[in-house]
Amino acid sequence: MRIQRRHNICLTALLVLIFAVGCGDPDKNGAAPTDPVAPPTVTSVTPPTGSTLICPNTAVVTATFSKAMNPSTISTSTFTLSSSAGSVSGQVSYVVATRIATFIPTAALTASTTFTATITTGAADTFGNPLAANFVWTFTTSAPCPPPPTPLPAPSPLGAACNFGILGGTPVVSSVGLTKVTGGDVGIWPAASITGFPPGTTTGAFHAGDAVAMAAQGDLTTAYNNAAAAPGGAILPADIGGLTLAPGVYKTTSSQPSLGITGNLTLSGAANGVWIFQVVSTLTTAAGNSQVIMAGGGQSENVFWQIGSSATLGTNTTFSGNIMALASITVNTGATLNGRALARNGAVTLDSNQVNVPTCP
Repeated sequence: MRIQRRHNICLTALLVLIFAVGCGDPDKNGAAPTDPVAPPTVTSVTPPTGSTLICPNTAVVTATFSKAMNPSTISTSTFTLSSSAGSVSGQVSYVVATRIATFIPTAALTASTTFTATITTGAADTFGNPLAANFVWTFTTSAPCPPPPTPLPAPSPLGAACNFGILGGTPVVSSVGLTKVTGGDVGIWPAASITGFPPGTTTGAFHAGDAVAMAAQGDLTTAYNNAAAAPGGAILPADIGGLTLAPGVYKTTSSQPSLGITGNLTLSGAANGVWIFQVVSTLTTAAGNSQVIMAGGGQSENVFWQIGSSATLGTNTTFSGNIMALASITVNTGATLNGRALARNGAVTLDSNQVNVPTCP
């Protein structure tokens, strides 16, 4: 009997402990994403609160929520932008996969002006819980930014690297499966290893550790550095899927260095429009759920992704533009690249991909 009582006491203590752990706060920094009672919160914003020198030409104002929100409650009536001159007109969107709401002004913002962004209590989560209070932050624009330059002067923004669809540094450019590179060369320097061709094919030539690849790497370095130095730049959220971006300079920051794309990113502008993306660390696109789409006449040859580390394109995705990565580039199975994969120091890894290389000027 004494042994049975001891077992019962131990069992009761264990159940109490489990219950206490289970009832603890699942997210000390805010409501748990599936909490049906707690109100949602705004966990991060761009531009950051109190930031200055925000380029007025291409400002992107975003708010990331702690919980999934009801898209019907995210609109121009619940997400507003204003200055001392009055309300700013714009378009509001919400991406379910990333929980990011975006306000894109209809026109360039007024230069050298302080703006106030507000998410009102009309914004509610999928359980119907509204924000507990209006969320408000401010930022200040800079003087007008110059139009984005191409990373290198004419005749070609990429110099000799423009002739390449794939260019690696070391130790190898590799492919498995039926990769097809159409419209450009495949090369590597200072290493001299290119594998997987065949069965991979290219309509161009192969340059493994030769003078042509060396010259291309030299011009790639110049293009990379000039793109990184392009002035201005609208600060991006952690994931830019679901956005429509006009030509301009866009960037991540040291506090949010990496960039993701989940869903469709639309780059809409005239045929001579230029997009420059300055990414501090990595670029990753979501497997099976990512497309970079050109619209309005915009050309993939005028899109430049300057990546401070490595880039990874997800399985069965579509990407547009010239990737200039300091380290490596991985193009996963079945991904289509309408542009170039140019790695300065690392490998380029391919897997049954279609690489459509834009023409050079």
